[in-house]
Amino acid sequence: MFQFFAVYGNPIAHSKSPLLHNYTYAKLNISAYYGRILLDDSANLRKNFLSHKLSGANITLPFKEEAFHQCDEVCGVAQSIGACNTWVLDSKERIIGYNTDAQGFYDALKGYKLRNALIIGAGGSAKAVAMILQHHNIPTTLINRSEKNLTFFAEKGFNCFVSSEFKPTCNYDIIINTTSAGLNDSCLPCDEKQLKELCSCAQYAFDLIYGKVTPFLALAQSFHLVCNDGKIMLINQAALAFKLFCKKACENTESTYIASLMSEILP
Repeated sequence: MFQFFAVYGNPIAHSKSPLLHNYTYAKLNISAYYGRILLDDSANLRKNFLSHKLSGANITLPFKEEAFHQCDEVCGVAQSIGACNTWVLDSKERIIGYNTDAQGFYDALKGYKLRNALIIGAGGSAKAVAMILQHHNIPTTLINRSEKNLTFFAEKGFNCFVSSEFKPTCNYDIIINTTSAGLNDSCLPCDEKQLKELCSCAQYAFDLIYGKVTPFLALAQSFHLVCNDGKIMLINQAALAFKLFCKKACENTESTYIASLMSEILP
């Protein structure tokens, strides 16, 4: 049976997910197609998914938290994160929500030696990153332009600050941008002076945006930090989602092998 999948977001034209998935369907001889859907209103996410008769979908900015609330069941780490980036329609026509961002991000940090971390932003992606770091006992601080969304993190035991009021009391090994600021070629995720101070003491910089050197990464590079965009995380989380989408076809296929195939088309 031919199956249809898609990625939801706004904006979404830049997404490489269709490229990754369609290439891998072809390599593994799976009858499926993966597209992009631009969504204006998050309230219509579930209705849109069902009307397109999708077997599964990925959800990106800014709909991950809404996706958590609109599915019928939430599985795994997504329960503690409160955000879903993957939906699968089960045999009973129920939408099951997952989060593959968290493990996809952590797998991208192989080789990093981290004592602590600083996350910029407090959206659905920040939740995934923060919770997986906490799971691995890495002390993590969050800053955000406003108090909005910080309550979730404070209740989970994270140190949280409005960025304009943030005065670092220690050096952070890694600075992680989870905001969409880098999609604008002239926009930093927080105050430039503040960011320079943080970068002067850090070792690593990670931006979840992929496919470009964002203003944040450009600044981090000027301080000779080890820098990564979100490409490896994208591939890792996509491979995990692929396994969920094609559970029967990929029953004996490791996600690391799927990731290696995806890396062929997105070197």
